[in-house]
Amino acid sequence: MRPVSEIAGIMGIDPALVIPYGRYKAKISLEAIKTAGPRGDLVVVTGITPTPLGEGKTTMTVGLAQGLGKLGKRVVACLREPSLGPIFGIKGGGTGGGACLVEPQDEVNVHFTGDAHAVASAHNLLAALTDNAAQRGQVPGFGPSMATWRRVTDVEDRALRDIVTGMGGLGNAPIRQTGFDIVTASEIMAILALSLGLDDLRSRLGRIVVGFNKDGKPVTAQDVGAVGSMLSLLRYALQPNLVQTTEGQPVLVHTGPFGNIAHGCSSILADRLAVGYSDYVLTEAGFGSDLGFEKFMHIKARAGGVQPRAAVLVASVRALKYHGGVSLASLDIPDEDAVQRGMPNLEHHIGIVRSFGLPVVVAVNAFSSDAEGELDLVRRSALDAGAFSAAKTTAFSDGGEGSIELAEAVLAAVSQGGRVSYLYAENDSMEEKMLAIARTVYNARDVRWEPAARRRLAQYEELGWGSLPVCMAKTPLSISHQSSLKGRPSDYIFEVSDLRASIGAGFLYPIAGNIVTMPGLPSSPRSLDVDSEGNILGL
Repeated sequence: MRPVSEIAGIMGIDPALVIPYGRYKAKISLEAIKTAGPRGDLVVVTGITPTPLGEGKTTMTVGLAQGLGKLGKRVVACLREPSLGPIFGIKGGGTGGGACLVEPQDEVNVHFTGDAHAVASAHNLLAALTDNAAQRGQVPGFGPSMATWRRVTDVEDRALRDIVTGMGGLGNAPIRQTGFDIVTASEIMAILALSLGLDDLRSRLGRIVVGFNKDGKPVTAQDVGAVGSMLSLLRYALQPNLVQTTEGQPVLVHTGPFGNIAHGCSSILADRLAVGYSDYVLTEAGFGSDLGFEKFMHIKARAGGVQPRAAVLVASVRALKYHGGVSLASLDIPDEDAVQRGMPNLEHHIGIVRSFGLPVVVAVNAFSSDAEGELDLVRRSALDAGAFSAAKTTAFSDGGEGSIELAEAVLAAVSQGGRVSYLYAENDSMEEKMLAIARTVYNARDVRWEPAARRRLAQYEELGWGSLPVCMAKTPLSISHQSSLKGRPSDYIFEVSDLRASIGAGFLYPIAGNIVTMPGLPSSPRSLDVDSEGNILGL
């Protein structure tokens, strides 16, 4: 690895605005963000519906950055910070793989610069101040049973999903039912990702709703006197973090909102910083295009982010065979019929991206077990479905050299560009927005609102929140709201079971199916270790 000062030098950032955290990572002052001058082109990286194998979006993002570097382009990648929960759960590390890593991967995955801890501290401070204000009657008409703000932790712990706090009595807090969420599902994490600066962060924190008074009016973080203290914990977490790829390209890793609960994208500030110091910026959106990409367009880009010029859609032969009904144990066996059966999933995701007016390049993440006939079938089918181009990449094994074809395809797509369009107008009603997304993105015939969700919708509309963007909370394992429906489900009713509000972040999130904001550990959690020299093993 190169010292982080050299990576900042490659970008052309003033050394006085680089705040080192050790030798290989640094925070970048917000003063470094350029508001004038040349701007790089933004490319958003998304994928097809995830499978247990993973599609390799982060690996492909890093590999594409390295491929563009091989072509002599100034490039910056923007990624989300990995969460400790999945690292010790099923997923493991979130810094790419093979010859396409974000370095130093051990530090990026574990603790990093402390941003996630700052979010957790600010979130839980707000919970404590809310409970204190409620118990002491400091907000008129607001008591302990009226608080809705939960606490967070950064480990997966199903025992904390629903709990009872307080022992009651004169010296203790009242007994009440509550629970914990994981840090990446915190509204404060989403706020950090969407804030445009310290003043905007202050304003958004103040709008967080922590409960409702006896008249049904919202009680906010501003009402309980928490905003200044929270801001003191988050002031440095607002600064983007600079690291590097295996081949030395700059990477900004900043914020990590969950893609199936929040909007699943890295920060607006990281993108804004990157476009001022590069020819091309690659920014990754979480999960498939039905989640991260749709939210990137409707929430992040509209909230002040940079408009993308093109999109990369990551797919693999193995994933398409899985969508075609092949078991995990048989995915290495050549089977063009299975690839063809799984192709509707890829075709639908191409359609999602194109519906926003962007040219889409399909990145075919190739494995050694893939037959050439299978790879050719994917490329032909992608072009027939309207992709601008489709390129095979061997980035995992060959790094930037294995991504040159993909890099050239992306350059061609960016040069063509597109006119960004949206699926709904900002002033449409929540029901109109939800229906537009359900039909185009989820391929549903209609939307059914359960009674509880409809009651919440009426309440939020009465409070003036009905025109906020939709941030759909649903399974990432299907285009639909049911994880068991693979491929391209059609002619079904999309069911909204509940509706919640993230007023500080600036969106409402309908909930479909059994989405939980506190995951549980699998039967065999991933185990990390440390060798005698202090190196982390098992990432």
